Amino acid sequence: MPQAPAPVVLGLDPGSQRTGYAVVTPGPGGRISLREAGTITAPAGAPVPQRLGYIFSELARLIAELKPAEMAVEGVFTAKNAHTALVLGQARGVAILAGVRAGLSIHEYPPATVKKSLVGNGRATKEQVRAMALRLVDGAPGKMALDASDALALALTHLQSRRLAATLERFK
Repeated sequence: MPQAPAPVVLGLDPGSQRTGYAVVTPGPGGRISLREAGTITAPAGAPVPQRLGYIFSELARLIAELKPAEMAVEGVFTAKNAHTALVLGQARGVAILAGVRAGLSIHEYPPATVKKSLVGNGRATKEQVRAMALRLVDGAPGKMALDASDALALALTHLQSRRLAATLERFK
């Protein structure tokens, strides 16, 4: 039985000021094409609720425009500052809500899993992750903001996880 084609995936690195995104499309021969990547930047100096509303609106617009089927979002991690962790959690919630409202399948990956998946080291630097992520996709620009490259790394990790699950399924 032929395997269904892998879906278009939206990777998200949520933040209350900057949210990185990347949309990838799996292609023939295991190649992955980068359709679009960037950073949603909330209005500087705006209160947190307004920043979150802006991020939600922009994500909803991007999802409607780019039509991904699945979303890979950075999982919860502990922050040194409780306030920072709380605001980041709110940004994650807004991002997940945008995906759920659009009917996307949501998948979460901890930062260390993403780093290990791409670089082979759960303590890799953001720069190392960016360098590897850009090597793994067709259509990658020469440079990319760290928020966008983190989102790209999440999308790539999700596709790798899907491939592994499909392979294991064939052995059942």
